[in-house]
Amino acid sequence: MSDESQIQIPRSFIDLFVPPGRVKPTETREVIAERYELCEDLAQGLVDTAETQRWSLGITTEDVLQRIAQGLATMDLPMGEAERGWVLSRLGELISDTRGA
Repeated sequence: MSDESQIQIPRSFIDLFVPPGRVKPTETREVIAERYELCEDLAQGLVDTAETQRWSLGITTEDVLQRIAQGLATMDLPMGEAERGWVLSRLGELISDTRGA
């Protein structure tokens, strides 16, 4: 069994590849898994930056996410707007998880 087959891709991410009115994704599982790993890694990598901004600037999680969204929009990332949106949603979840820990 390959490592790829063990990746649990959230439905929220798979849905990025399902056009309205359709049930099947437009990409293969392998492509979606690759895209998911890229987006999840980016979200995980931004947690420390987000927490530092929130603490040092004394701003809300929403403000932090807005600032990071502006930064991501200016970067030449190999992902589309929907994937960037998913990264921000995931980052929001991760930040919420760290507050409870």
